[in-house]
Amino acid sequence: MFFPLTVGASFAQTYSRGQNISPAYEGWEEDEDGSRYFLFGYINRNWEEELDLPVGSDNFFAPGEPDRGQPTHFLPRRNRFVFRVAVPAGFSETDELVWTLTANGKTAKAYATLRTDYFVDDLVKASEQGALGAGSSDAIVRSNVAPELSVEGEEMLTAKVGEPVLLVAVAKDDGVPKESSRTSQLPSGGTGSPAHPEWTPPWRITVGSATGLRLSWYVYRGSGQVRFDPLQAKVWEDTRDGANSPWANRWKTPPVPPGGYYEVRVTFDEPGTYVLRCLASDGALGTFVDRTISVTP
Repeated sequence: MFFPLTVGASFAQTYSRGQNISPAYEGWEEDEDGSRYFLFGYINRNWEEELDLPVGSDNFFAPGEPDRGQPTHFLPRRNRFVFRVAVPAGFSETDELVWTLTANGKTAKAYATLRTDYFVDDLVKASEQGALGAGSSDAIVRSNVAPELSVEGEEMLTAKVGEPVLLVAVAKDDGVPKESSRTSQLPSGGTGSPAHPEWTPPWRITVGSATGLRLSWYVYRGSGQVRFDPLQAKVWEDTRDGANSPWANRWKTPPVPPGGYYEVRVTFDEPGTYVLRCLASDGALGTFVDRTISVTP
């Protein structure tokens, strides 16, 4: 199914399902100890369909180990800086690490290299995530660090179908960038937020995101139905007005719970092994922790 949209004299189409996924090489970064990592994300070209591609012929890295910690459950639309892969020893600027995805009958590849123009720092991440406009920063923004995040309990858990599992995460942030809603970032012509933000067309070359500490759980690996209570804000760029997404008009960052303790109950409808990811973000930078849950009937 697709929904045609007319934009000026051009014609664009958006699809709810049936389209492929393109892996995205976001660039490479270097830690303080000199370790280098490739950064990857993806775009699922569907607005609704979430696809499951187990590691194998439809989801693999080459050369070398095909499993580099990539997702196997793919959320809709654009997902940036989803995971990172340690640069193999002896890797040169002329070498390539390739991530291949085949979905809905189409194959796409992302080619990771150490070319200098692919170097990524925190300001690049903040701009790409939508926390600041392209090329804009100041001393405070440059001092930003990613939120601190921990999850209580063991890394490997067990559960039964239909029985909720309580997960408790603790997050805190440095308050940079300053909290703002998605609406407050829209252009106002000097008169405050627009009266009808849903009528405002895109106005910047990068996506815009609300800022301030937020936390969401989502499925990273596993193909069964998973329900979260309370409902978690989306971690993908759903820009539709009123969506439960930091990239949507009128979305406001929820207040941080007392002590930074976030509780969620997770229920599985099918047995299997799942990796759930907890992502704490300030709108510019993010930190994640995973929990692997073995679900029995």
